[in-house]
Amino acid sequence: MSYSPYSPPNVEPIDADALLLQLRRKQGTWVEWGQACSQLQKVGYAPDRIFEETGFEPVQQNQVMVAAQVYTSLTKAEIKESVRSHFNQKGSDILYEFRILTQLQRVAAAEFSLDHNLDADQAHELAKAIKDFSRSSSPAEGFSQHPGDIMAHQCWKSARQHKDIQERSRLIAKGLRYAQSNTARQHLEHLLTDFTIVPQKSAPRLPVYRLESAHESPRVIPVVGQFPLTLEDWKAVPLIEALEPFGVVRSQGASAFVAVPGWSVIRAMGDPVALLANSDELPGALSENSEPILMLVDRQERQWDSDRYFLVDIDGQLELQWWETEPDQPLLAQLVLLMRPHRILDEDFTKELWQIEE
Repeated sequence: MSYSPYSPPNVEPIDADALLLQLRRKQGTWVEWGQACSQLQKVGYAPDRIFEETGFEPVQQNQVMVAAQVYTSLTKAEIKESVRSHFNQKGSDILYEFRILTQLQRVAAAEFSLDHNLDADQAHELAKAIKDFSRSSSPAEGFSQHPGDIMAHQCWKSARQHKDIQERSRLIAKGLRYAQSNTARQHLEHLLTDFTIVPQKSAPRLPVYRLESAHESPRVIPVVGQFPLTLEDWKAVPLIEALEPFGVVRSQGASAFVAVPGWSVIRAMGDPVALLANSDELPGALSENSEPILMLVDRQERQWDSDRYFLVDIDGQLELQWWETEPDQPLLAQLVLLMRPHRILDEDFTKELWQIEE
């Protein structure tokens, strides 16, 4: 399919052929490639169609699109010209990792990553450390908000939990390499003589479910109305698009819908709301590979519980967090479950009507 059936209203016309040619010839910077992919997708070009036309694989499209948005947010902030110039030419894989950070955090992370020549894996570690540091309900004594101190704090915290002397030493040395403040260095150096193991309470496991059957993935169909109906009623039914992998339905207008299984835990929700995310954007490690996640929260449940995660507002951004003690900030909704998409080993198999079970 070359175009999706949904065409958002008020989208400015573009020269699609020129954008496809730019991508095919890889003209301009990677930022311009990301912006071109974004423009094409907004007017209905599917990622697979863009791949066929340009050679940009869907995963590459997603990386440069997201990284370009991060780069744009950096240019709107006070960032060093050398950093802006560097990331304008390369580093989309680095900026992609900073997508989970706020604008100010992105600026600090981008400058730090360039100063320390971080690769994509190290940038991922930095972004996670900054995000975890900002989620902490109590400030870390002796460690500043500088990315280097935040990395040092992560090493310090991990070293205190290890019994193995070699691993402790490696983490301490790593933390000292990044530490910026004298107090941060002192905390790390203290661990060279203090071998106390400080176990920390583990966060509760995320309530993850995976769709296991195709029957659990219903298809959403628009309803015309109830007879008697007129031709005008029929023509008024909007075109909808089911976005994979969860079948989120988008129609002409501001509303979108998703069909979910009628599990008892879902039926018990008082005021359910769905959000889309990637697994690596959530607290805790769900898996080594990132995959799309459908997050179901209940706006009716806003009473803190140490065994639950909650949705909160952090500087205008929605965040999923857990606290060991009751937080001061208001809670927006309680996390009920995270839904993983159904794994289909052979998608064409499900489309063949003659296939039957023996």
